[in-house]
Amino acid sequence: MTISASMVKELREKTGVGMMECKKALEENQGDLEKAILWLRERGLSRAAKKADRVASEGVVKVLVSEDQRSGVVIELNAETDFVSKNPEFMQFADDVAKLALQNKVGDLDALNTLKMGSDTVENNLKGLIAKIGENMRLRRVALLTTNKGTVAGYTHMGGKIGAIVLLNGAEGPEIQELGKDLAMHAAAAAPRYLKSDEVSPEEIETEKALGRKALLEQGKPENMHEKILQGQINKFFKEICFTEQAFIKDPSTSVSKLVAEKGKGATLTSFHLFKLGEGIDKKKENFADEVAAALRS
Repeated sequence: MTISASMVKELREKTGVGMMECKKALEENQGDLEKAILWLRERGLSRAAKKADRVASEGVVKVLVSEDQRSGVVIELNAETDFVSKNPEFMQFADDVAKLALQNKVGDLDALNTLKMGSDTVENNLKGLIAKIGENMRLRRVALLTTNKGTVAGYTHMGGKIGAIVLLNGAEGPEIQELGKDLAMHAAAAAPRYLKSDEVSPEEIETEKALGRKALLEQGKPENMHEKILQGQINKFFKEICFTEQAFIKDPSTSVSKLVAEKGKGATLTSFHLFKLGEGIDKKKENFADEVAAALRS
């Protein structure tokens, strides 16, 4: 029979499951709404959808680099609690997703969700895990670096709370690999926001200058000195937020750019990705009694 848009919409409203899954459920059950609901529940999809509004800010950041060190990925998989983020099945799922992303050279979240994992997609495997473990989870983001001639290196910190990958283009070999690991470690520790100063937007620079001018006026500094002082402050600002201009974490007497020039054998640090677990997620604050009560209600 023909499955109408209104039938799909009604099933979606009753279960909270995605449109495509609802359409498939109706097709599998000849348009019978109640059987379709049962079909979804048996696969854990309806249960998973009911948990989708819970805040998932714990979890793990996984970094994986290929054996030839020409490709690397970093993913973030979230769960509601730190307890579940240490669950072996959760960790195995994160490992499997990272491997899939690397094997398929995928750096796009939508593409990653639709990749085949066993007999189903990554997205539907995650829904099954949500139903099984009983917590909301989310594959939040993925990033990929790849090169034809160069080196990708990665580093994870704090048991998967922070992960970084870096790309050194133009050189390979053990020494470059070691340099890459040091740079990935530096990114995890120093948290650069940009690769180079020319990536910082004019608006952000102007905001920083405006704050500086206000402080100079409050300090009573002569106005004819303002621009010179502000330029110095902006240069200091760049050294705080730009990867290549930061002081190298292992040797603050040198900058990252100088380190690469000295030890990179002609390589150029061209890109990086840094993931901090839960960064930017509004975390819901609850006390222990509230958490227990919520768990009993779920």
